[in-house]
Amino acid sequence: MRVWRISAFGGRLTQEPSRAGLLALLALMVGLCALVLLSAMLGSEAPGPGQALKALMGKGDAGAILIVAEFRLPRSLVAILAGGMLGLAGALIQGATRNPLADPALLGISQGAALTVIGLSVLAPGVAGEWRPPAAFLGGILVAGLILLLSHQREGSGPVRLLLTGIGIAAFLSALTTALLTYGGVNEAHAALAWISGSVRLVGWPEVRLLAWLTPPALLIAALCSRPLAVLRLGDELATVLGHRAGRARAWLMAAAAAMAAAAVSIIGPIAFVGLIAPHLAARLARVGPGLHLALSWAVGAGLTGLADLAGRWLFAPVQIPAGLVTALVGAPLMAALMIRRFGRKPA
Repeated sequence: MRVWRISAFGGRLTQEPSRAGLLALLALMVGLCALVLLSAMLGSEAPGPGQALKALMGKGDAGAILIVAEFRLPRSLVAILAGGMLGLAGALIQGATRNPLADPALLGISQGAALTVIGLSVLAPGVAGEWRPPAAFLGGILVAGLILLLSHQREGSGPVRLLLTGIGIAAFLSALTTALLTYGGVNEAHAALAWISGSVRLVGWPEVRLLAWLTPPALLIAALCSRPLAVLRLGDELATVLGHRAGRARAWLMAAAAAMAAAAVSIIGPIAFVGLIAPHLAARLARVGPGLHLALSWAVGAGLTGLADLAGRWLFAPVQIPAGLVTALVGAPLMAALMIRRFGRKPA
């Protein structure tokens, strides 16, 4: 198998991507471009491929430009960029904990963001719309930090302790969110339900620009995380023998994943199963190292979220189903099938 060696930052960032992995990544990027074009074409108004391409470039019919460039394109780009963040976060968490069933919900990010948004909508409805993204980001980060702090041990955050702490706090936050939805005002609670469902229906170019600024640093951080991930694959004991501090590396990886997932959730709301499934699908595309696996996870997460938004918008038009509900409906059986295929043939 032919590989190329890429080194930067004095050797701190070193990658040896295989040809199969690079071809898989290239195919995914081409698929994302095709997804953007398909999203521009499909809807109640359906321009042809040529007209959609002209509209994407700001040319052609004014009505098509308005529909494609001002409504469909930013929605598709936000879904792709936010989904990529979730895919990255899921791959980092699964690699750091060596748990194939871990996802950003393990850190309570979705639950913390949801509780913050619901609390803001119920207690301060006048400012809820304006402050929803920063409040969701802050809520997700604070809860993730609390879980990491409570699960901290002398050698860092142990995977089992982190898992149990995350499950307990996430359940508690979900109960508080349900209480606010039950006893809060109907109008105020209903205003936040679309966000909780994981909808990109109301996003625009400001959200695209924000995610476009955040994505390159996230990808760079993920590339720098490839070496700690490779070390943690060996196990904590062997990593310590080789001179690495496994606990500290895990804590940094979890912090990076928390920031990425919180940024995505703050804009599009909780999207179920993307961070959980994307790393598994990426691993099935090609056998690669941690660095290229992170890149594939980004592309797969982006494609899954973009497809979910397109399906929810087009298949049941004029009714629009939030992308989060689509991923939940499709993700649960898909994840079950992946787990049965992976573990079902192993002897008890």
